[in-house]
Order: sequence, then C-alpha cells, then structure tokens
Amino acid sequence: MGIGNYRGNILDPRKVYLVQTDTTVGFLSQNRKRLSEIKNRPVEKPFLISVDSFKPLKKFARVPKKFKKRVRRAKKTTFVYPNGKAVRVVRDDRHISFLKKFGWMYSTSANRSGKRFEREFAFEKADVIVEDQRGFFEGKASEILRLSQRKIKKLR
Repeated sequence: MGIGNYRGNILDPRKVYLVQTDTTVGFLSQNRKRLSEIKNRPVEKPFLISVDSFKPLKKFARVPKKFKKRVRRAKKTTFVYPNGKAVRVVRDDRHISFLKKFGWMYSTSANRSGKRFEREFAFEKADVIVEDQRGFFEGKASEILRLSQRKIKKLR
C-alpha cells in the first residue's frame, strides 16, 4: 500500500484505489471482481461508473435526446440509462485529476455494506491510498436518477 503519489506510469487500472471523490470516500477500480469481493456482494450486481468527461460516457450509454441538456448540466448526479448502466460525469477538479489517468472507473463507497466509513477497513482493503489535502470525509451521496426514453425517476 502506498500513500498519495500516483504520478508516472505506476498506475494500474486493476488495482483498487482509495480516493476522496467529490461526494464521499470511495474505492475506485476497473476490476469489478475485486470490488465485489471487498464489498462482499454478488459480482453480477452493477457498480456506478465514474467518467472524467462526456467522451467516455458514450462508451457506456446513449443519453436520450430529451435529457441531454439535463445530463450536461447536472452536478453530483448519477444517471441510470435505459441500458441499465449507472454513469456519473465527475465535475470536481481534484477528483477529475485522478480520474483522467484512467478515463473511467467503477466506483463504490469505501465502507462495509450498509455501514459508515471506517478508516482502518478502507486502508486495509485498498491497494493504493490517494489522499489529498482535504483528507477523507463522508459527504452527501450523489443524487440518482433513472432515465427512460421519455421519463425520469428519482431513485435517491
């Protein structure tokens, strides 16, 4: 486990990173299986996908025409698209600077399922710890909206 430095070519998208996101402390990785093991949940259960811009969003989902403007303007909001993928375009500069190294990552809160953030648990489970001057804190979770072709439904 390392602290904070993620410069250079040492980044591996399959590792699990402990990162302060724009909303809360999270585990980020492109390795779904490993995140599922850490969170003790079925591998089939989908994860939120965090992307650094709208370009990688196109790889995962098509935004219904009716909601394009809403998606573009949303902050701290996750959208579940008609194909079932939950994707959030990150707007926070500090979180984007980390995410840009990968383009996208699966994201989940850095806690035991249903529990609050425990620093010891999170540090034990992460391969790499990326802590900035803010430290780690639990903030308000992102809003989650489900989009269909014509309707929008608030899930959280």
